[in-house]
Formats: sequence, structure tokens, C-alpha cells
Amino acid sequence: MKEGDEVILPAYTYCATANVVIHCGATPVFVDVNPHDFNISISNIEKAITSKTKVIMPVDFAGHCCDYDQLNALVIKHKAQFIPQTNEQKILDRVLILSDSAHSFGAWYKGKRAGSLTDVSVFSFHAVKNLTTAEGGAIALNLPAPFDNEAVYKTLCVKTLHGQDKDALAKTIKGNWRYDVVEAGYKCNMTDIMAAIGIVELERYDNDTLKVRQHIFEQYDTAFSKLEWAQLPEYKTDNKTSCYHLYPLRIKGISEAQRDAIIKEIFDYDVSVNVHFIPVPMMSFYKKLGYDIKNYPVTYDNYSREISLPVFYDLNDDLVKTVINAVTASVKKVLG
Repeated sequence: MKEGDEVILPAYTYCATANVVIHCGATPVFVDVNPHDFNISISNIEKAITSKTKVIMPVDFAGHCCDYDQLNALVIKHKAQFIPQTNEQKILDRVLILSDSAHSFGAWYKGKRAGSLTDVSVFSFHAVKNLTTAEGGAIALNLPAPFDNEAVYKTLCVKTLHGQDKDALAKTIKGNWRYDVVEAGYKCNMTDIMAAIGIVELERYDNDTLKVRQHIFEQYDTAFSKLEWAQLPEYKTDNKTSCYHLYPLRIKGISEAQRDAIIKEIFDYDVSVNVHFIPVPMMSFYKKLGYDIKNYPVTYDNYSREISLPVFYDLNDDLVKTVINAVTASVKKVLG
């Protein structure tokens, strides 16, 4: 990508999604999200597509997948608008879909796992993610023919290892020590120690980690579904199953100031909660570029009423009850 190119992404995301667009010299085009699941609105994407659009970056918020069948169909529908500039863009001959799947490792969409749903998906294995290597991530390639995904993978490996044409393991083969540097690459490959952590986490992920997180979600649902002020997050539908990454509870009919007051009260119970996320157009850097949160009313409404409740492996039933009681009491104190 280059200056003048546009990338469509949700206003409701972490800054990393937008920052990478800035780093490439392109222009982020924010659009609003759905009121029910925090994910990017397909209809708003369609309104934002222009001849400058090169990439759409959906974000699987909280581990709940976007509507990829609609997204994949949308870029085919608008092929005539696409103006390719690079050789890769000419081969693809349409807008690329680059999924920010940082939250959705292990999630399902129409019988398929996140990472296999569109052109490219990028996972995060940061310490707070539901599968972690302490830091790092992964790229899942699913580019259509005539792309050779194995060849793309090898190219990325070179870029992540200072431009070397061999990694450390390849150089340990007898007599295979000699290597070349074929470009001025970067140092961003995962370390062996991180990978070892990830292998262990992966082995227990489906049968242990996901089940524990699901159990926490179900306890929250059982408790908060009885309360009129609670808007429960969508994380399971006929077509989708979340990986239970975040539990973004919304409080009905409150202001941002009231939400903040509720959070303060919850902390007074020694319970730590969070907000995911402050929308990117509200950040100083992006405000200076001319973005205005008033143009994304659903994003702001969702954000202003959202409180992310704790979800982690060692959160036992007693601790879950502590969280529920703290939230309930705090809402009652602030709202009466």
C-alpha cells in the first residue's frame, strides 16, 4: 500500500488495527459497527468502498467472528471499482480482506475455525489473549489461486528474519551453515521459548482452556440475565461460537460518566474490570487527523456503556460470584 490508498476498518477497535495503516502511508477509513455484537457493519463498509480502497480489515471483537460470507461476497460484488497498483493487487483483482483476528483464535463460523474464513487472518498471542505465548502472534494465509500460500509464507519468513534465506534450524543441518541476506528484512520472528509455551497451550486449548472460559461466561449470563439493566454480549448464534475472549457487559440507558462511576465502585470491591476499547477516533493522534467520534454513533454508544468483566483460567466459581456481586452492587449504588 501507499499514500492515497484507503483501508476500511471499524471505529471500534484497538489502535493497532489503525496504526499499521498509518505505517504503510495509507488512509484509515473508519466505519460504524453493529449495535448487537460490536463488529463492523457490512452495510457501512459498502457505503465506504471507493476506487481507492485496497483493504478491508474486519475485527473479530471479543472473539466473536464477523460475517465473513457477506464480507467475501462484498469484495467480489465491487470488483469493478477496484484499481490495482501492485503486481499482487493485479493478481487478486479485488479488495483484500485482512482479518484482525487478535481476539478470535479458537472461534467458529459456519463450521469453520477462525483463520480459515478469508484471505488473511492475523492472531495475537499476547499475555492477555485466551491462547498465549506471552507475546507474539501468527498469520494465517488463505489467499485464492493463483496465489501460492506456501510461497507467500516463505517470503514472509525471510522478511521476519533480517532478510536471511535460512532460519537457525536449517543452518544446523550438516554442511548447511552458509546463508544469504536477500533483502533488508526485520527481526520479528517468534522465539523458540515463546513457541514452546504456545505448543503446550495449544494442546490443552479445546478440552480445557475453552471449557473453563465458557463456564465463566455461562455463570455471568445466568446472573445478569435476571437484571433489567444488563445487556448481555452476543457470543453464540446459529452460525457462530465465540472463543470466550471477552465478556463485554453493557449497562442499559447510562451515560459514559455513569459507566465510569460504576467502574470506580467496582474497583472499590477489589475487583478489576476494564473497557474494550476507547474507540480509535477518540484518541488524540486520530482526532488531530480530523476523525470525529460523532460520526460513529453506534460505536460511541456501545463504548459508553461497556464494562469488560474478568475472564481468565484461574477465575474460580467463588471469584466469579465476587465479580457478579461487585458489579450488581455498584450499578445499584450509582443508578439507585
